[in-house]
Amino acid sequence: MGDIEGNCKKVRQSINSAKHRHGAHCVVFTELAVTGYPPEDLLFRSKILARIDSALTSIIEETEGITVILGTPWEQNGNLYNAALIIRDKSIQAKYFKQVLPNFDEFDEKRYFSAGDQSCVFRLKDISVGITICEDIWQFEPASAARQSGAELLININASPYYAGKQQERENQVKKRIEENDFPVIYVNQLGGQDELVFDGCSFAMNREGVTLYRAPECREQEYILEYDVDARDICGDEVMPSCVDINESIYNILTFGLQEYVGKNKFDGSVIGLSGGIDSALVLTLAVDALGPEKVHAVMMPSRYTSQMSLEDAQTLANNLNVEYSVISIEEIYTSFLRALQELFANSSADTTEENIQARIRGVLLMAISNKFNYMVISTGNKSEMAVGYATLYGDMAGGFAPLKDVPKMRVFELAKFRNKNKRVIPQRIIDRPPSAELAPDQKDEDSLPPYEILDEILELFVEQDIAREQIIERGFDSDTVANVIRMVFRNEYKRRQAPPGVKITKRAFGKDRRYPITSGVLNYLNDT
Repeated sequence: MGDIEGNCKKVRQSINSAKHRHGAHCVVFTELAVTGYPPEDLLFRSKILARIDSALTSIIEETEGITVILGTPWEQNGNLYNAALIIRDKSIQAKYFKQVLPNFDEFDEKRYFSAGDQSCVFRLKDISVGITICEDIWQFEPASAARQSGAELLININASPYYAGKQQERENQVKKRIEENDFPVIYVNQLGGQDELVFDGCSFAMNREGVTLYRAPECREQEYILEYDVDARDICGDEVMPSCVDINESIYNILTFGLQEYVGKNKFDGSVIGLSGGIDSALVLTLAVDALGPEKVHAVMMPSRYTSQMSLEDAQTLANNLNVEYSVISIEEIYTSFLRALQELFANSSADTTEENIQARIRGVLLMAISNKFNYMVISTGNKSEMAVGYATLYGDMAGGFAPLKDVPKMRVFELAKFRNKNKRVIPQRIIDRPPSAELAPDQKDEDSLPPYEILDEILELFVEQDIAREQIIERGFDSDTVANVIRMVFRNEYKRRQAPPGVKITKRAFGKDRRYPITSGVLNYLNDT
């Protein structure tokens, strides 16, 4: 994001590869490839637009003998557009301005761009090619307008971020446009991690029959060559792509890629993770090793008086299985000194979650000290279920630079751990099988404070991701008091989520840009109406 010169260097390299290595007639890049997506308020900086102009000049010089389709911001007549430029022989031949500007979930395009209202069809050798951009393909009108203007092939350039099941939705939408317009479609999608968002690639091509003939893999940057049969007016190819990969494999790939991108692009030398002996930290450590390599991962176990021998043994086994640097730092002496310092002030109070949170915050301080000393990013281990109901300690286990499980419900955490163990068992089975516990008090279990996770996750999916009202959730068979308590916890803990690190989006409604609620709110006064 914002590495305009670096992005355009890659564009120029691919143009020359397309010309000289592949002999292509046309090379297609993604939506806002020049800036990255979403550029957000960078677009308000006047020097950014000047840098874009300079970079475009360098690209245009490389277009002798080849057509280039390139996504970029474009200023015209005082308006800024999300544009696709059609460039050939060192000049801009045509421009298309995105017509359907999404303004929901993580999208905020109406804040920055004006909408176009004209189709764009250009000649490429002996065919007429129409252009649309991302959200345009999800609506009837832009593709239809391109067809009416003579398009025999539609190319749709995208910056479409991932969530589970998104690829099938993309292909379903493209198939609808093909059925309506009787032309093949090439769908070119961006690749890369940008804060919470992962652009998974998965570019694909469908013929006039609505059959997916080509599909790029997830999370792999590469040049893909397609041929168009002028006589058949269709994309060439006999090999039909299989359906999308297993959902847990897909999510695991995305979490790994998103973590790799975030740590790398923010120039950390490595990472540090606090192990607990539980499943969340075990999965995060495994993801980190798969993303960064074991040499860039440091695991730290910080036991207290409440840490079980089982947790110590399982954490050690996990670290050994993954071949990571592993340290054990007891917090008992530090914890005792904290209690002693607070003894007089707390003299007339009984022990409660305050003492539990002190342990978590001591661990957070230790992890941040390691981060500062070695330029390691602290990878936090909380999952979506915990973030939803506030079952996490602010400035404690929530401390960190990135939270890969932030949008992963607890039951999905179990599924991902089992998936990762299929090829090689690295997470000890006992970690997967044992009841979840924060181990901040004697014999503590998560279900002492929360509904069973299989119930909690279902309620959260309905309330958070689908915006289903309380009474409708109860009508689906859930206990009314349980539903009310979960909703209360969700609203009361907005302040925690606002201070949480970013994490990979894998669902349709992630905490963060997708879901925007006030911290200070009287909505709980009207619980029956939520």
